[in-house]
Amino acid sequence: MPTPEQTLQATPVLSNCPDCSASLAVLRIIPGRAGAEYWTMRCMRCGGIHMDIVKAAPARADSGDVHV
Repeated sequence: MPTPEQTLQATPVLSNCPDCSASLAVLRIIPGRAGAEYWTMRCMRCGGIHMDIVKAAPARADSGDVHV
């Protein structure tokens, strides 16, 4: 499974609240179908909840995973 840093590089994720432009904090990342992840984020100022669907980065061969 890719790390959040790898996922961020694969697909841009909201970093500011669309309502008040404050920073968003990641609450939960839920695995989805077809290599997607659902990121639930909360605004640090207004408390709004926002969700992004992020295409996960493919696993790299040098990540230490063993494929049989």
